Amino acid sequence: MAKGFGKKDGIFLGIFSAVLILVCAGFYFLGRQPGAMAEVTVDGKFYGAYPLSQDQTVDIMKGEAVTNVLVIQNGMADVIEANCPDKLCVHQKSVSHANETIVCLPNKVVVEIKGGKKRELDAAV
Repeated sequence: MAKGFGKKDGIFLGIFSAVLILVCAGFYFLGRQPGAMAEVTVDGKFYGAYPLSQDQTVDIMKGEAVTNVLVIQNGMADVIEANCPDKLCVHQKSVSHANETIVCLPNKVVVEIKGGKKRELDAAV
């Protein structure tokens, strides 16, 4: 006869799940590197790179019009104003770690955090 799900099975699954959550949390928090620059692209073309260490306000223009306003303050980048209809980029959280992004699809603006420690290669190709 087949055995059902027992008490030992539940304990095993609970311990396994807890270990898995701890490992994932470790990778998430220990793998995050603070960024150094906010790189802006408009229509897929490089617009500018701005250091996160310097507080500033950047007007992102497309043609003659300002489409987005990027504020860099306290080592974080945030889009505070946009002329797009949905304003999803304005409601995104501030970014400060490498590879985090803020995207404004209607205006085709991408703010990506670059920099941090470069990982050394451990093998020659």
